[in-house]
Amino acid sequence: MLFGLDGVEIGLIIVFLCLFGGILSGFPVAFAIGGAGVISFAIIAALDSAGILIHQAIDTGSAMYADLIAQGVKPDKISIFRYPDLPTEAYPVFAGGWEQALNRNISFVVNRMNERVLAGQSIETLLAVVMFVLMGITLERSKIANDLLTTMARVFGPLPGGLAVSVVVVGAFLAASTGIVGATVVTMGLLSLPTMLKNGYNPKLATGVIAASGTLGQIIPPSIVIVLLGTLAGDLYSAAQEDRAQVAGCSDALTYLGEPAVVSVGTLFQAALIPGIMLAVLYGLYAFGYALFNPKEAPAVEFGESTGEVITRGEGLTWFLGVPAALIAGVILLGQVNVIGSQNVIVDSFSDAGKTASLRTNVSAECQASMIDLHGQLAWDTAVAEQAEIDAAGGVAEARALTEEERATQRVEKIAAAAPIGSGIAIGFLLLALVLTTARGVSPSADSRPLLIGGAGVLLALGVDIALISPVTTPGWTLIFVALPLAMTLYGVRYAAGLLSKNDLLRVVFPPLVLIIAVLGSILGGITNPTPAAALGAGGAIMLAAYRKLKDQEKSGAIIIWSTFAVIIMILVGVNFDLRVNQTDVATENLIAFFVAKGAYLFAMFGLLYGCWVLFRGKVLSPIVRETAKVTSMVFTILIGSQLLNLVVISFGGEHYIQQFLKSFDNELKVFLIVMVVLFVMGFVLDFLEIIYIVIPIVGPVIYGSYFDPKWVTIMIAVNLQTSFLTPPFGFALFYLRGVAPKEVTTGHIYKGIIPFVLIQVLGLAILWFFPSIVTILPALIGN
Repeated sequence: MLFGLDGVEIGLIIVFLCLFGGILSGFPVAFAIGGAGVISFAIIAALDSAGILIHQAIDTGSAMYADLIAQGVKPDKISIFRYPDLPTEAYPVFAGGWEQALNRNISFVVNRMNERVLAGQSIETLLAVVMFVLMGITLERSKIANDLLTTMARVFGPLPGGLAVSVVVVGAFLAASTGIVGATVVTMGLLSLPTMLKNGYNPKLATGVIAASGTLGQIIPPSIVIVLLGTLAGDLYSAAQEDRAQVAGCSDALTYLGEPAVVSVGTLFQAALIPGIMLAVLYGLYAFGYALFNPKEAPAVEFGESTGEVITRGEGLTWFLGVPAALIAGVILLGQVNVIGSQNVIVDSFSDAGKTASLRTNVSAECQASMIDLHGQLAWDTAVAEQAEIDAAGGVAEARALTEEERATQRVEKIAAAAPIGSGIAIGFLLLALVLTTARGVSPSADSRPLLIGGAGVLLALGVDIALISPVTTPGWTLIFVALPLAMTLYGVRYAAGLLSKNDLLRVVFPPLVLIIAVLGSILGGITNPTPAAALGAGGAIMLAAYRKLKDQEKSGAIIIWSTFAVIIMILVGVNFDLRVNQTDVATENLIAFFVAKGAYLFAMFGLLYGCWVLFRGKVLSPIVRETAKVTSMVFTILIGSQLLNLVVISFGGEHYIQQFLKSFDNELKVFLIVMVVLFVMGFVLDFLEIIYIVIPIVGPVIYGSYFDPKWVTIMIAVNLQTSFLTPPFGFALFYLRGVAPKEVTTGHIYKGIIPFVLIQVLGLAILWFFPSIVTILPALIGN
């Protein structure tokens, strides 16, 4: 053995050195990774052909190995790390020669490119990356960050460290609306760093808070990191749990786990929301605490009064906290007593299949022992009792077609049990009521009669729903019944919009906030998957940027506004009416609704194209498209290059060697801790993309094959990868900030400034480590 090292260990060192050298060479990272794979394979192949690289593998024909098998030790548990005294045999690292490994790699490259880049199941999810990048770059070019920073500085500036806190707030806001770290750091560096330095802020605090806040886009959804990790995590978790079930003696993961081994990007978005907000809060608390102990280095700053009306503390508490809380609590309370709820009376044509036990009990003795070890004796006994009860009742009933009488009976029961007020009407008018109350709080001295008319419309709509609208009322008649209350409410809302537009904070925050709610709400609420939501966000960002451009040119943005309303109308009509007009019997109201939705769709498309034309004419669209193409092509090129590098590692047994080393630890918590430390250290020299596509596929089968919740594992990895943007020497956020920082800000200031925030991220990881429910609580509440 060369230098006393195993041939596989030398191969891994060669791969790492080639990768590190390729990154330092100055070539684009996307090509350096693929080149490192080709060069390292050539070097390893040459050394192997010369007989220099020797791999010491366990001799499976030895008596000691046979004794271990006879003792019940599973073959996958036997490795040179667990049993170093076992007899070994010398093999070349390429068992069939480098030529065979090369042929296998080429065929794997073709298959993997087809599966993961061209036509695989994950391609639709990866398309969300393109849309989110387009959305982020478009919003960044629309100067939304400039408006947000100016407005937040007015709000938080008078507080100690207020400018730093405002940067954190804007960073979190931009993370949820753009998610592009480079754009966020550069924008905030250009806009806020000179202002902070001018007002006496310590350069270390100023640069640290800007760089750290810019990286929040990597964890707060919609996050590109979560999308990319999610496409891998789903496959890794499913395959790893299937292998785990086979080792446990069970037929499949569903039997062993008692639930499907599935994790989706939408679920990961739910899991990432609270940790992302937690990190933002920790950053803000640090900035505020730093200012309290060092007031001269983070002074309070006044930026002038807002253009909105000055209100008293009592008025603010009443209209911004008390009344909204009362309205929301009232709706929730009425929902609990079934005054507000679902009015769905659709009856299935078939009966429900009989209830099954919580766990499958018809399993082998080995699987039973493994399931008891995993779930506990109580859970197993409960499942056995459930199955006995089902068997005593005749077994699981087959689904069958219901008779007309049974369907009619079930329909009558559903009508009788339906809530008096439909949840859709209640939630819709609640949102309109919140607009009215917010407008009252913004301008208490303004004429309140239009707002009272709107409020009366809300109450009248609820009364109409109770008195005239039943669960069997058609959508058309429902619209007619609520037409007058809706008109009254919209009259008040229109007046309220005028009052709200006079407030700087609401005028600046409201448009992107609506876009964030539309995109994240549709994903977190399980309405759609990330790709259509990302397309909605990209289209909304284009129209928002176009409206801003028209305003800068002092032109009317009416077409953009009406196009936005057309999108809302199209969605509402699609939700409430049956638009399947290709059926033999189509109701008149559904036919009318179809043409309304079609007209709204065409007008919305016209508005989108008009927005593109405005941006193109303003010389904004071309840079957006070029930048989007550059970022997405970089992502996919790194994906291809990393696949090539991975295949090289697999070809000489490096992946299996690493996995055997990790599996040699009996404590799975220790294994995951080792992986997290390795990822943290690699973040000093590698970007998050390289780590996701090179390292995670190697260690993923081990960490996703454990008992940990896959959502928690993925979010822990995502937060860890976030530090790769901040850790020198190759922290990309540091490079972005260095490029736009004034001359008086040195690289030393930037490096020293990010140290506290790296420690805060480590603290965030520790909090998630000891309190994993922070990650899992939101997916458990919302569901899929």
